Amino acid sequence: MPVPGSAQQPSPERFFEVMNAYQQTAALKAAIELDLFTAIGEGAETAPALAQRCRASERGTRILCDYLVAIGFLSKDGSRYSLTADSAMFLDRRSPACIASAAGFLGSPLLTEGFKDVAAAVRKGGTVISEEGTLAPEHPIWVEFARHMAPMMALPAELIAKLVGAAEGRKWKILDIAAGHGLFGITLAKHNPNAEVVAVDWPKVLEVARTNARAAGAAGRYRTLPGSAFDVDYGEGYDLVLLTNFLHHFDIPTCEGLLRKVHAALAPGGRAVTFEFVPNEDRVSPPIPAKFSMIMLATTQRGDAYTFSEYERMFRNAGFASCELHPLPPTPQQVVISKK
Repeated sequence: MPVPGSAQQPSPERFFEVMNAYQQTAALKAAIELDLFTAIGEGAETAPALAQRCRASERGTRILCDYLVAIGFLSKDGSRYSLTADSAMFLDRRSPACIASAAGFLGSPLLTEGFKDVAAAVRKGGTVISEEGTLAPEHPIWVEFARHMAPMMALPAELIAKLVGAAEGRKWKILDIAAGHGLFGITLAKHNPNAEVVAVDWPKVLEVARTNARAAGAAGRYRTLPGSAFDVDYGEGYDLVLLTNFLHHFDIPTCEGLLRKVHAALAPGGRAVTFEFVPNEDRVSPPIPAKFSMIMLATTQRGDAYTFSEYERMFRNAGFASCELHPLPPTPQQVVISKK
């Protein structure tokens, strides 16, 4: 029965969509594993041709492809399938912008196990995976992150390099905290031949970063500091400190403690560059930053997606003179630049 005054009759459709959303994740992971998008991009456009190319059954291939059409990853004309613009750019492995490898991290059981009992996490107010969740020392999830997420971070790394003026070529000493794959610091070093990077992370994660630095031709200007970002001695005199996808893992007092350490490590006039999911003050928009808090609830004890006013307050309490918020389209994340 319609609700009085409502413009549309209530429907259970959204309920079924959300309850079955795990099927979309599973289907997309299967398509990436089978290299379906690349096969279509190379010209295998029918179920029989794709089945042969992907070494799968014709029935299974047809059903998977039709499902991918229904959820917006493929188009169909008669019996022929084609890539959507998004799939051609981001899921065909021949594309320089392909981010298919990110499924290895985003779909990892090490990450998704936190969502097995969200009600328990809500009752507790934090993850029920373990006492420290994904922040346990040397947790293997961060090696997975380093191995799989670099392609997804290539565009924001380039945008940040432009935003901070890397191409101007000034002599820079850069500290990359929780460097992961190392792409943010490495990209700055590629654009600025006078930049030297010091990367902080767990030892096994830094092995991935060093490999990426060698591949980029920046190994001679890339040094590592293995250990916890809260414990290692950073040194001092840094022109830039990178805080990319890191602060959201902790509560505000913990963040402020780390930021005081960052402030002390910066040279006068130095900048902290924070790359984060920053929701609006209403905390329910835009959708992707607003939803990020749920990931932190399920996988950490006290992490959150913080608004810009919260970041401003954290940096001010840590001694920083100013903060600026910079959108980074077309990514859903933003950059906070804080000056000492």
